[in-house]
Amino acid sequence: MKQTIGLDRQLYDYLLSVSVREPDILRQLREETAHHPSAVMQIAPEQGQFMALLVQLLGAKKTLEVGVFTGYSSLCVALAMPVDGKIVACDVSEEYTAVARRYWEAAGVADKVDLRVAPALVTLDELLATGQAETFDFAFIDADKGNYQNYYERSLQLVRPGGLIAIDNVLWSGRVADAQVQDNNTEAIRAFNQRLYQDERVTLTLVPIADGLTLALKR
Repeated sequence: MKQTIGLDRQLYDYLLSVSVREPDILRQLREETAHHPSAVMQIAPEQGQFMALLVQLLGAKKTLEVGVFTGYSSLCVALAMPVDGKIVACDVSEEYTAVARRYWEAAGVADKVDLRVAPALVTLDELLATGQAETFDFAFIDADKGNYQNYYERSLQLVRPGGLIAIDNVLWSGRVADAQVQDNNTEAIRAFNQRLYQDERVTLTLVPIADGLTLALKR
């Protein structure tokens, strides 16, 4: 099971037992996804709940997601938003998002999700070209690591001042801190983390939840 790194199983189970209030529909989706060949891409339940809390704190009504997979994160956000909330969800896989669609429908939030099955940069550029800059309250980035900087730059244009961008996998199972690891994805995340650390356009914090979640608040 995907979980917050650095916690042993006993402490992690305790964290879940006193914190995570996972609705049945989310649990069912998480358990189905656990059998998927790419299950490692599934976010942890404590992260989903944390993101839902952030969305509620922001009073978010218009959000962006780059990387849907089977829909757990988008379902968390959709359930947390008011009835008139909207998510623009970007993914390239009809197969993965077919699972997401099924659960959005079962949860009664399908009308909140505008799924765009296309390369995310194409969708993000289309949103900018159609005058949607600074209209989003929240963005979540969890897709191919080599494009993180590109996704971030577009998202920063799309979120409003005071809007929040959340970026997943920034601790990369601890590999970012191991100088011996130099594969392309690890190097891409290292470079992204360093650039973001120096970005004065945002207020920044890296939360060691799940696989590391950076929060960047647009100034």
